[in-house]
Amino acid sequence: MNVEGVEPGMARPGGRTARVRDAVLRAAGDVLAEHGFAGLDLAEVARRAEVGKTTVYRRWSTPAGLVADLLADMAEQSVPRTDSGSLDEDLAANARLVVRTLTDPRQGALFTSVIAAATCDPRTAEALHRFYEVRVEEWAGCVEAAVGRGELPVGTDACEVVRAVSAPLYYRLLVCGGALDENAADRAAEAAAAAARAGVYAG
Repeated sequence: MNVEGVEPGMARPGGRTARVRDAVLRAAGDVLAEHGFAGLDLAEVARRAEVGKTTVYRRWSTPAGLVADLLADMAEQSVPRTDSGSLDEDLAANARLVVRTLTDPRQGALFTSVIAAATCDPRTAEALHRFYEVRVEEWAGCVEAAVGRGELPVGTDACEVVRAVSAPLYYRLLVCGGALDENAADRAAEAAAAAARAGVYAG
């Protein structure tokens, strides 16, 4: 299942260093999903990854450092945005991807753990912000294309439109506990598109 477009466990080319990093980050994601940030023990990650504890402590030092690298890796693996030629279809695709991520048993738990940790750990918060900025900037391209086609007003803040799509979905996950499904995704996308067309996000 995708993490904002990421395939967990996906094999990547590289030497031993790359394979060790891949194994450690995959193990870290598993521990986060199962036990949360508080249970992210570097020794346990090393055991699951079948690498030496010294390697893990030397390279990542702290759980926050490991989470930062995990998020950076997930951002690197994220698939490109869709480019359907329709703002509505592109925003709906983005919203549905977010919903698939947040409702996946492993990935939803992983993100919930990281978001919770970010509220009290500055390094985790910084890494989370960087991850989402990468994803927002990627999907902003579909909004910029819509401006170019004349679907949206000139001066529309593309990043704000993309944030408006996912914000209500994260609110449902973390605050109100509402259903997260394709209907919720489509409503979020439709609302963001309507606001954008009305000039709400135009400078």
